Amino acid sequence: MVDVEFIKKRQDKGWSIRKIARQLGYSRQTVRKVLAGPVEPPRYRPKVPRPQPVMGPYLPILRGWLEADKEAPRKQRHTARRAYDRLVAEYDFPGSEVTVRRAVRELRGSLTEVFVPLEALPGKTAQADFGQAQVLIAERFQRAFLFCLRAKYSRVPFVIAFPTEKLEALLAGHVAAFEFFGGTFSEIWYDNPKTAVIRILAGHERCEHEDFSRLRAHYLYDSAFCTPGEAHEKGSVENLVGYVRRNALVPHDRPFASFEELNAHLHAWCERERVRSGEVWALEETALRELPAHPFRAASSRPVSVSKLALARIDYNRYSVPVRHAGRLLRAEIFVDKIEIYAGEQLTATHTRSYERGGTFMELAHYLPAFERKPRAAAGCAALHQADPVFLQVRDLLLREPGGYRVFAEILLLGLRFALPVLAEALRACRASGRLSVAGVRQRCLNLTHTLPEPAVVPDVLQLPLAPPDLGRYDALCAVAR
Repeated sequence: MVDVEFIKKRQDKGWSIRKIARQLGYSRQTVRKVLAGPVEPPRYRPKVPRPQPVMGPYLPILRGWLEADKEAPRKQRHTARRAYDRLVAEYDFPGSEVTVRRAVRELRGSLTEVFVPLEALPGKTAQADFGQAQVLIAERFQRAFLFCLRAKYSRVPFVIAFPTEKLEALLAGHVAAFEFFGGTFSEIWYDNPKTAVIRILAGHERCEHEDFSRLRAHYLYDSAFCTPGEAHEKGSVENLVGYVRRNALVPHDRPFASFEELNAHLHAWCERERVRSGEVWALEETALRELPAHPFRAASSRPVSVSKLALARIDYNRYSVPVRHAGRLLRAEIFVDKIEIYAGEQLTATHTRSYERGGTFMELAHYLPAFERKPRAAAGCAALHQADPVFLQVRDLLLREPGGYRVFAEILLLGLRFALPVLAEALRACRASGRLSVAGVRQRCLNLTHTLPEPAVVPDVLQLPLAPPDLGRYDALCAVAR
């Protein structure tokens, strides 16, 4: 650096290149190079790469292994130690492990994938995904599926738990999330769930499920899907799943009475996270699209065949319908928490949805009309076991007498006129009094359903003031009569 300074200062004083070269002992070419270039610190610049006599012949092999690791599972890729062991075992590598570690570090640096920072505008993008957690519900550990949706700009999270991650849960999760945020985003990113994507096409094109497309059409947002196997493309919501488990569901044995109580807890946690976002959320909230005027029906629809037992099979379980629909093809609307069965546009049956397998769920009211023609079937109807226990108790009492099944059938047929809870209360009263008869039960039902009329209200215009009676007039009339 001193010679560079000396050369430049001498040139500034008018020295010639020849004089400077003669004074310093440099060639004139060197002096010209110094005068033409910038002032840089001296450093060593090798003209050829440093030779690697031990590792050099094995670098193509090592590079091939690391390239192949891009397609391998993340936890089953070569470590430097494993690469060294393979080189020794398969190629009689004579070098040390340190040499292999240095080579792996340099090769991975050259193979590092570059990521571009993306812009997040208020109200534009959100990311959605499902996660899982073990939760203590009704004194039993259950697997809860967490639908997570996070705003990309403000990073405000929304989480709701379901007993399933099927299509109905995906739809219901979106409805609840949009209500929480008070609007919809322009675009939502997903991986490739089978509940939303029927088939993966070329590039980012997808063949979507019809009900999922119906959801997008209702809220008017665009869907975007990650490259298969590259869930990190929506890393914001991927991190949210673990964040919820660590912060909202610890301790893991905190008891909840039901999924409703669990979701109330998660909703309160999301509200606290929203408050923490402060001004950033205020900017995002104003940029969201307004919610549609009409609510979205978060259910999947499918045709169901009704058997001769008036049972419709839905997801490995059977649900009863009124016996008049036996043998018909009906339509089932399947929600996360319930199942509705329609005959045309008429709702014929509603059941709480079960996620067990092999269950049969019946309502006694659906089978009452059949007892007019089959009174003996009333005594053995399986739906009695899922109705109020008083029906079984009354049945057992009546079957002790001859023809008791007929009396029991006639009592059940009162359910066509009165609601079953009213009939059950009437049966309890008759059983307590020791008088079980069709007429007695009917009268009890009438008494329970009777409503007193409202008292007549006399308008003020009819409330006329009356003068006190004049009893002397009566005396006058009596005198005339004499």
